[in-house]
Amino acid sequence: MAVLIDTPVWPWRGRLWSHLVSDVSYDELHAFVAAELGIPRRAFQGDHYDVPEELHAVAVAAGAEPVGCRELLARLRGAGLRKPHGRGAAAAPH
Repeated sequence: MAVLIDTPVWPWRGRLWSHLVSDVSYDELHAFVAAELGIPRRAFQGDHYDVPEELHAVAVAAGAEPVGCRELLARLRGAGLRKPHGRGAAAAPH
């Protein structure tokens, strides 16, 4: 399993957020989020989930690998799972 989470440093709506991705598949990511974090599928941001700071430790305890944001992005791109950001994307921490 290769679910990755970066440090919660992304401010949005008065909170800090992390990005949670898989460098294997979106299916792996969705399964992890549903089973371990209870974040609804509708919160999926095209190639990642935004995870509030208070769930960061929960995600790591459940098996997410903590990495820096540059490593997270490099591994997501390396797996071919990075979606380009375009206009009209939901306003959220990225």
